[in-house]
Amino acid sequence: MSKENSVVAIYSTHNGAEEAVKELQRGGVDMHKLSIVGKGYHTDEQVVGYYNTGDRMKYWGKTGAFWGGFWGLLFGSAVFVIPGVGPILAAGPVVAWIVAALEGAVEVGVLGALGAGLFSIGIPKDSIVKYQTALQSDQFLLIAHGTAAEVAKARDIIGVTHPAQCAIHLLDALAA
Repeated sequence: MSKENSVVAIYSTHNGAEEAVKELQRGGVDMHKLSIVGKGYHTDEQVVGYYNTGDRMKYWGKTGAFWGGFWGLLFGSAVFVIPGVGPILAAGPVVAWIVAALEGAVEVGVLGALGAGLFSIGIPKDSIVKYQTALQSDQFLLIAHGTAAEVAKARDIIGVTHPAQCAIHLLDALAA
């Protein structure tokens, strides 16, 4: 994996994350460069399940429309069981980053598969711990990556959606 500029926003609800993706789409951000990660499952006497039909993953459960919409809009989807975090749902390029970490392209170690995937694109270890903690508390991560200009544009759009937290990770800033 090559290092990339990125912006990561944390949303407390799936509605907040969904609105942010819609705003990014309206703002002309390339959907191929967006990822979302979250638990997004709550049984509450409802059936929860995942299945694959053709090239699309389907989800039943309380937030089925939320995840189904992302799996159709963003490119790549998966369900992972991450020790310490539990089952997570992911859509977008983050799926490939996690898979590469699991396949040994990156040393997983104490970061875990998700952390190693994020580290492989240049997100610092201290930020990864914060993002894993957010997932453990049922929050959602929205990640946009690309050039410094693309990431800055995404950060500006995300800012108007009122995330719980938002951080930009620019490689140029790290090299300086």
